[in-house]
Amino acid sequence: MTTVALRHARVRYGPLEALHGIGLTAPGPGLTVLLGRNGSGRTTALRALAGTVPLSGGAVLWDGADVTRVPAYERARRGMCLVPERQAVFGSLTVRENLELAARDPAMALDAYPQLRPLLQRRAGTLSGGEQRMLALTRALLARARVVLVDEPAQGMSPAVAARTYELLGALDACVVVAEQRLSPALRGRPAIVYELRRGAVVFAGEAGELTR
Repeated sequence: MTTVALRHARVRYGPLEALHGIGLTAPGPGLTVLLGRNGSGRTTALRALAGTVPLSGGAVLWDGADVTRVPAYERARRGMCLVPERQAVFGSLTVRENLELAARDPAMALDAYPQLRPLLQRRAGTLSGGEQRMLALTRALLARARVVLVDEPAQGMSPAVAARTYELLGALDACVVVAEQRLSPALRGRPAIVYELRRGAVVFAGEAGELTR
């Protein structure tokens, strides 16, 4: 079991405050979803957990320990994996080279997303948006991380591939936190904790089934 949490977390970008003292807890193994429109603070909350944006107030907790001042690279070393929405792959490298950066044997990644197999010699920067998301997500699947943070996991994917993606994320033995604009149809019927953010504040916290009702 592992848990990450924000406690009274505040984040500022210059004079603007993006998070207004929010609190949330993501237990694992399991799936937690941060919902919200652009500007809601969902991506900032994800980055705060990863340590790629500093808090101006509050704390980040990992298994109850305060890691607010632990840099992002050290959190990664301890088992945290962030898959950002943009620039999540090395565009100048081939698909195979991207996979080999995560693991010597890419077989598991290709089993997860067989669509990548005929693209192994292609440069990642030439892939479609959905193909790049698949490639980026294989890093999270191969990393065997304790905490996996993914911004817009199903962006650009067909409904079938999106459903496969959430099946893969839900099967990880990790605390998985994803940020989405809206609740994906692939999550319907799947156990998940949901936090809805609006203008930097949490306006809903509960099970995914409660939100759909």
